[in-house]
Formats: sequence, structure tokens, C-alpha cells
Amino acid sequence: MKVRSFIAYILVMLTIVWAIATTSTAAPPVPPRPESPTESLRSLAAKRDFFIGGAVQPQLLQNDSTYREVFAREFNILIPENHTKFWRLHPERDRYDFSQADAIVQFANEHNIKVMGHALVWFHALPRWVVEGNFSREELMEILHDHIQTVVGHYRGQIYAWDVVNEPVEANGSFRETIWYKTIGPEYLDLALRWTREADPDTLLYINDYAEGLNSKSQSFYNLAKDLRQRGAPLDAVGFQTHLGFLSADNSEEVAENMKRYAELGLDVMITEMDVPIDKFSGTPEEQLEAQAKMYRDFLKICLDASNCNTLVMWGFTDRHSWLTGFTGSKDPLIFDKSYQPKPAYHAMWEELKGTD
Repeated sequence: MKVRSFIAYILVMLTIVWAIATTSTAAPPVPPRPESPTESLRSLAAKRDFFIGGAVQPQLLQNDSTYREVFAREFNILIPENHTKFWRLHPERDRYDFSQADAIVQFANEHNIKVMGHALVWFHALPRWVVEGNFSREELMEILHDHIQTVVGHYRGQIYAWDVVNEPVEANGSFRETIWYKTIGPEYLDLALRWTREADPDTLLYINDYAEGLNSKSQSFYNLAKDLRQRGAPLDAVGFQTHLGFLSADNSEEVAENMKRYAELGLDVMITEMDVPIDKFSGTPEEQLEAQAKMYRDFLKICLDASNCNTLVMWGFTDRHSWLTGFTGSKDPLIFDKSYQPKPAYHAMWEELKGTD
């Protein structure tokens, strides 16, 4: 009996060990993939001849399959977040580097996505050789001409729109005293637009700033656009950055009024860099998300309703990767969460594009 009991004990223990082993070595549960609505934002936008998109980073397109898949599914226009800026493309006076920007354009071509270039002329994102070169007016004009002709020429026929001059106006409404303005003079805007048109006659040209509402800055930006048009500069549109809660006006009715006066000039308006951090709002997390969703929907609606606005681009698309996290510490400003799940803001935009309440 003792032998039989011992054998039975061994068998029981082996059974327990086997059960533990098979349980502990089982594959961990697979996290849910991002939800795929029956219709994507891009498919709904296409039905309304509308462009909806975000800024992208090449290393994420290359190394994060979910980032790549979600963007390709949901959006039909993109902006390279950093890699078509001056310092990235033109790190030395006699050297250009198109490798990362080319990868973004290739991704866009493969997925039938439009590309917006950002930014040919800006006071930030300049290499040290430009900032510290102590160039004469003629030398800096030559540098700018070469940069625009080379970059725009490289992507001729592949860029839907170029942000030709970014943030030319100060918050008080005066011209921003950039290296371009101080050395060349205010005509640098006319020159940059003309040189861009010469390099690619078919791309849409715009100037871009946080001048969305009705205030002294937006009035100066409007006056600048009006003067450029009256002087015959090849300006097709203006960009409203729309960093709500940071730099930009958040009253959608005011922004809609501003859009109307650009239509009278024959200029399109594009929302170019939208984000809305949830800590802009008070209340519970759920209430913050709903307020964020409402603001995204309101700004989409004014663009859809305007006769001269058919583009809304966000500065990113997932809270997993946002410039605001490191720059201001603001939280969760985009329409997909850190796990690439759609947030209430996504669904609000989906409903607005669908045309449902």
C-alpha cells in the first residue's frame, strides 16, 4: 500500500507540475489591435473632396508598423514634421541630404497620400552655417535662391503644397525680424514665393502662421497676404497652424469669420498643425476628452463649411508621439491615444465627415 500510495502521489505531483508548466509557458495574450471602423477618416474625407492628415516622422514610418498602418488607413495627406526643414535638408552650404525626406515621399506615393512641404523659409531650424555666416544681402539671397530651387526642384511634381514662409509675423503684428527680414528686407517673401513657383509651377504655395482668430497679429497676417496678392506674388493659400491651448485662437466662430475674408482675396485656408491638449480643459478625464472632441469637431466643421477650406492637418496623430510632450508638457493632444486606439475626438471627426449627429 505504501508503494501504491507513493506512486499515486508521484502521479498527482507530475500532473500539477505539467499544469503549471503549460500555463506558465503559454503565449501572453495579444493586445488588441487598433479599432478599424467600417469607413476610415480618409475614405469619408475623399467623398467630400477633403484632405485630412497629420505630421509624420520617418523613423516611425520605418520602424513602427502600427504607426505606419494606422496613418495609411486613416489619412490622405501628410507633412514631414521636421525633415523638409532647412537644417535637415541643407546641413552644409555645399551639401544636401534628401534621404529621410525621400523616405517619407516614397511612403506617401505608395499609399496615394498627398505631401505638404514644411518649411522653405523660417527663422527656426536653420543650420549654424547660415546663422553664423555673417552673409551680405546678395550672398543670403543667393543662398536662399539656391536652397529653394534645389529643394523644390528635387520634389517637383511630388509635393501638393509648400509652406514657403513660416511665421513671418510677430505676436504684436509687426514683421518678425528674422535673418531673412533683417538682411534681405521684407521683399524676401515675394522672392521666396516667386522662386518656388519657378521651381515647381504646379505646387500650391502658402504662408503659414498662428493667426487664426481676430486680433492684431491676424490682422497683420491678413494685410501681408493681401499686399502679396496685390503685388502679384504667386500666393495661393494661407495656413492656420491651430495649436489650440498654446499659441492659437480657439474660438471657432471667430476663426470662421477670419476664413471668410481670405475667400474674398481669392485665397484658400488650410488648417496645418492642429492639436488640442486635454489639460486645456477642466473637469474629469472623461469630460476633458469630450471637450477635446468637441473642439476638433468644431474646427473641422468650420473648414468643411467654408468655401475656401478643404484641408485639416494635425501635428501628429497619436498621443504616443507629440512635440508638445517635451516642449510644453501638455498632455494627450491628438485623436489616437498612446496605444493607437481612437479617442472621442476621432469619433467626433468621423461623425462630422460622415454627416451624422
